[in-house]
Amino acid sequence: MKHLKYLLILLIATTFSGCGFYNFTGSTGQIDAKTFQVNFFHNNADLIEPGIDRDFTLALQDLIMNQTNLNLVSNGGDLIYEGEIVDYRITPMTATADQGAAQNRLTIRINVRFTNKKKETDDFEKPFEFYYDFEGRDLPTGSTLNTAIKTIYERITQDIFNESLAKW
Repeated sequence: MKHLKYLLILLIATTFSGCGFYNFTGSTGQIDAKTFQVNFFHNNADLIEPGIDRDFTLALQDLIMNQTNLNLVSNGGDLIYEGEIVDYRITPMTATADQGAAQNRLTIRINVRFTNKKKETDDFEKPFEFYYDFEGRDLPTGSTLNTAIKTIYERITQDIFNESLAKW
């Protein structure tokens, strides 16, 4: 019985020793930074869709503000996100019998440079890309375009967050 008690204590100790700091947004809580800045992401894609640069910049700011306790600043941030939209394209994915597009795909690629002034080993520069498929008869305008861009930006901003802060 005495050995069972020690075994139980050892089991509990090893179970909780790996928990550390964690929250449900994925951030480990071990961020030394207090502030972040998101510089404007210019649209350098060959095909220009007005406003997507502003929308992306705001989407990234909102995600970081909602998932961390970091303060947004316009300059001098501990964490700096910058880059550009490098690709915005619509491609047919499947064809119909009369040579029309049955399904199209909107793809957006964004090159991101992340700088962590508190821990330079976390710095990176890499592209993030995602897509949205829509019916071939639909034009990428109005609600179809808004849904596509919202879906793409949700995925890309979460991927950037995971790469820079959550370390997934």
